[in-house]
Amino acid sequence: MKKIVTGITPELLSKAQKYKEYRVMLDELMTEKKTTGNNHSEAMLHYAEMNIRRMKRWDKRTKILPEVQEMIENIDKKVILLTITEGWCGDAAQIVPVIEHLSNLNTNIEQRLILRDENLEIMDEFLTNGGRSIPMTIFLDADSLDVLGHWGPKPKEMQDKLIAEKAAGNFDYPKFSQELHKWYAKDKAVNVQLEFSAALKEALKTEVLAD
Repeated sequence: MKKIVTGITPELLSKAQKYKEYRVMLDELMTEKKTTGNNHSEAMLHYAEMNIRRMKRWDKRTKILPEVQEMIENIDKKVILLTITEGWCGDAAQIVPVIEHLSNLNTNIEQRLILRDENLEIMDEFLTNGGRSIPMTIFLDADSLDVLGHWGPKPKEMQDKLIAEKAAGNFDYPKFSQELHKWYAKDKAVNVQLEFSAALKEALKTEVLAD
């Protein structure tokens, strides 16, 4: 169902970054030994540095599945992919570049990025199990800014694994994170593409039915 979210305005979108601008910002922050947000601890900088390397790999190596490419290329409606992210987020580093590759397949689609901690009023409209999990991509009608749907923060297989391990107690985040990033490397962005494109297709189908 379409809805309008307070805070998602033309003014916000005019300030939201394009992917290349976001990448430049992260590189510049790293030269200053900083990342996005207010936590510039050694651990956080370590995550941010690894994430820059991950994004560089996906920038160069993402291979789009033929069936996903066909679906994206056939979209004839102008859509904004508003992605909530942060430079220190490992999932974002694995996913946001892939979404950018998809958006570049069709001039009707554009990805814009905003930082979570600077836009909590928007983030809180798209919680995952009550948490501010990112990345979260919001599908917007480019003309009305109606929210058509959203997708995130990670592919279902690993999201389900995360939920199950937390429910079991004694959750070991470093171990899970290591497994998560090995999974992303092995998966080669296949599940990101399939799940993201399916969610977008469903959102656009729902929008057409609503009209």
